[in-house]
Amino acid sequence: MSATHPPRGSFSVWQRLLRGYGPLAVLAALLALMSVLVPSKVQDGDDAGSLAVDSGTAGDGFTSGSDEPAAGPGGSTSGGTGTSAGSGAAGPGGTGGGAPGEAGAAAPGGAGPASAPAGCGDRKEQVPGDPYSPPCVAWPGGDNGGATAKGVTAKDILVSYRVLNEKGFQQTLAALAGASLNDTPQTVRTTVSALAEYFNKRFELYGRQIKIAFYDGKGSNTNELLGKGRDKAEADAIKVAQEIGAFADLSATSEPYADALADRGVIGFGTPYLSRKWHEDRAPRAWSLATDGTRVSELAAEYGVKRLYGKNADYAGGDLKGKPRRFATLAPENSWYQESVENARKVYVDAGLEPGMNVKYVLDIGTMSNQAANIVPKLKSAGITTLVCGCDPVLPVFLTGVMDRERYYPEFVVVGTALTDADIVGQLWDKEYMANGQVFGVSSLTDFVPATETIAYQAFKEIRPNEEPAFSVDLIYYQM
Repeated sequence: MSATHPPRGSFSVWQRLLRGYGPLAVLAALLALMSVLVPSKVQDGDDAGSLAVDSGTAGDGFTSGSDEPAAGPGGSTSGGTGTSAGSGAAGPGGTGGGAPGEAGAAAPGGAGPASAPAGCGDRKEQVPGDPYSPPCVAWPGGDNGGATAKGVTAKDILVSYRVLNEKGFQQTLAALAGASLNDTPQTVRTTVSALAEYFNKRFELYGRQIKIAFYDGKGSNTNELLGKGRDKAEADAIKVAQEIGAFADLSATSEPYADALADRGVIGFGTPYLSRKWHEDRAPRAWSLATDGTRVSELAAEYGVKRLYGKNADYAGGDLKGKPRRFATLAPENSWYQESVENARKVYVDAGLEPGMNVKYVLDIGTMSNQAANIVPKLKSAGITTLVCGCDPVLPVFLTGVMDRERYYPEFVVVGTALTDADIVGQLWDKEYMANGQVFGVSSLTDFVPATETIAYQAFKEIRPNEEPAFSVDLIYYQM
């Protein structure tokens, strides 16, 4: 079928949940935490790691120590065939098809981007139809400045991507959903490589091409999200800056790694809802898909001040229903997240209001069940009617189960992070709790669309029509 009329997926709601958003498994409190991707990888016993460079264009992939093109579909180093499927992107409709250099029709509804040739003589956006596309500014050609920055030459822009030896929150969320994740480092590489090729054809890069350098990292994204493993994150950043010599890194999805990259002059994409000040202190080397944690916390606090305080808990269940609201905030204990929590509490104080109880938890999937069993009795004994949760998507599954066992049904206020504002995540929560308490709050998501109609999915299929992308194709697309 043509890219403008792609086949519909035949996957369950749980698989659709995990397609594109499962790797966002741990986003936290008034400043959630985006783990864009934690791919699993079989331990190979090689502590030194390996490096593969992929230009994102057919027939131009290289592995370290060799000048010969690496084997793989289309000549890229990625190889393999993706097995992932499902849905999950909150984004506009699909992209049009067409061979490179041909303008394609938009997907049904007119939301998808059309194919377009390089240069800007015929369009205002670099990817027509993509509402997030940068404007297309015509470049007449000639001298592009050459080596304008580390990792940049007259022909290439070298971007690194860290592949890690671990499983993480995405697999846990999949298990809770009764589904399984099929992403491997190979499907991730395939997806990144294909999208690099797509952007190389669509974006005006002033005579240059993006090249992706995949490498096996020593760090652990899971540990780093807990505030640990800074030494290994720094070792990986040193490799990127000194050995690879990259201009930027597409996998800077933890604070320790993003910080270490910025310290070494490498631009990091993927910072996990860190504060406005954190980004300003490292500007212009730290970038994220997510709104900064300060802005998230301000929005959540403003919502509480203007809409919730001074009123009764009409959306609670059981004996809490209709009682004057008593608030608690639940957020991870990490210092960079608590910074945003304190920012939100200041908004309440400045408005002359009591910010309420502040409960912290540890971003440790192995102990979340036990943590929930300890948190709920504390909330109940304090008479909390309204819980403001900046939680990751896993903890509320356990929390709501314990709440139902305790016959305790407070209002559950989400702040628009970690897909706790998405129905497909809410369906994982305890059904008895959901039948008694009510979940509401703020969200920045647009409407969900079918998996095969997202811009990212169809961009991938235009390059690799006979393969399937990684679950996280939508995140990778917008990141790139």
